[in-house]
Amino acid sequence: MRRFKENFLCMLGAEPKKPEPGQVSEEVRRIMEIKRGDKTKSRIKEQLHERAHRQPCHTWRNWRWVVLAAVNLLFVLSFWLDIHILAGALTGSHFVGFHLIDLNAALQVMLAHKHIIVNLVIGTFTVFVFWLMFGGRSFCSWACPYHLVSELTEKIHLVLVRRKIVTDHEFHRGTRTVFWGLFVVLAFVTGYTVFETLSPVGILSRALIYGPGLALGWIFLLLLFEVFWSRRAWCRYVCPIGLTYGVVGTFSPLQVSYHVEECFHEGDCRKVCLVPHVLDVTIKGRATVVKTGLGPDCTRCGLCVDTCPTGALRFEVKGLSKLL
Repeated sequence: MRRFKENFLCMLGAEPKKPEPGQVSEEVRRIMEIKRGDKTKSRIKEQLHERAHRQPCHTWRNWRWVVLAAVNLLFVLSFWLDIHILAGALTGSHFVGFHLIDLNAALQVMLAHKHIIVNLVIGTFTVFVFWLMFGGRSFCSWACPYHLVSELTEKIHLVLVRRKIVTDHEFHRGTRTVFWGLFVVLAFVTGYTVFETLSPVGILSRALIYGPGLALGWIFLLLLFEVFWSRRAWCRYVCPIGLTYGVVGTFSPLQVSYHVEECFHEGDCRKVCLVPHVLDVTIKGRATVVKTGLGPDCTRCGLCVDTCPTGALRFEVKGLSKLL
């Protein structure tokens, strides 16, 4: 329960806390003592040396890109070929007769109209169950088109930072929670879905399906801000969709789990993570139990799983063995 509470508060913007000595299990203490031994240190050095000369693994990243492209391409083909398999856009659609409504979009619409709309409830329930199974912010990394575009432009930002052409500016993660509340209030007070007008998810999805429009200028400005000022600023500090899906996926059976006995604490996983605070547990001395599921703010992108040289991070279904 303590871990659940901390993960939930971290998702809302709180900073991860270092555990008190009494919170660390005896088994974890024993593992850390073994790691301090000379033989273990030598094995760690060998492992890191071996990793430095191997080809990088992108298994989960490649699968994720394929799935994300396929989902959005299915919308496009359904419209242009008029085959009605998946009609609409990511914010609202129906798949072979089943209504599918983005959870955050449904919330905004019902607040704006100030009453519960039956079709929205049906479509919301379908999506709720689907993302509850996959957990975390998996919608962001496995379906959202803006996430992919931002992920690619992030590489430009990192190159500019390394060359000291720009500086990365970070904001408090709690600003995303503030924006979530702000968009809720605006929808209720104005009777208008303000966020849906600004949401790059809906804008990009509709542009892919129905053709480009002036709204793409907003996407361009967002990407410029992220390239030259703040890394992945929209996803990290503004977008309420990720927060909504994070809450929904809190109890998901699918998770990225961390096994402290297999970790050498080299930190490469945190360097590639899109939301590095969820990997705070991988810092030496932060784990309290041998096996820990990452928090609900995890996007399930798999970058840390691909990067980890020892398999300390892996996809698992609770009660079952690892997926790969």
